[in-house]
Amino acid sequence: QVQLVESGGGLVQPGGSLRLSCAASGSAFSISRMGWYRQAPGEQRELVASITSGGDTNYADSVKGRFTISGDSAKNTVYLQMNSLTPEDTADYYCNALAFVRSTLGVYWGQGTQVTVSS
Repeated sequence: QVQLVESGGGLVQPGGSLRLSCAASGSAFSISRMGWYRQAPGEQRELVASITSGGDTNYADSVKGRFTISGDSAKNTVYLQMNSLTPEDTADYYCNALAFVRSTLGVYWGQGTQVTVSS
C-alpha cells in the first residue's frame, strides 16, 4: 500500500498564493504518476495537474499559467504551487498517485486538504 499525506491548504485572499505538498510513503512501491484533483461543493472531482515519473506535466485549462506542479523523486513528494488564486479555486484538494506495489498497479488517494479563497 501507498500512503499519501497532504499539507499546505488554508485560507487565502484572492490574488494570493498557496503551496500544497503531498508525501508518499510505504514499502516496495514505485510511483508512475502523481497529481492533484479538487472537488468543490456540489461539483465532481476534477484533475488539476499531474506529473509523471519522467517529469511530464499536465494541467487543467482553468489553472494553466497560474499553477505549477513539481516533484522530488528522492522524497516521493509532489508540490502544487498555486498563484493568482480566485474564489473559483476554492475546493478540497486531493493528492493522487498511480503506483506499482510489488508489480501491482494501483491508484491511491490522500485524505484531502481544504483551500478557501476569500476576502
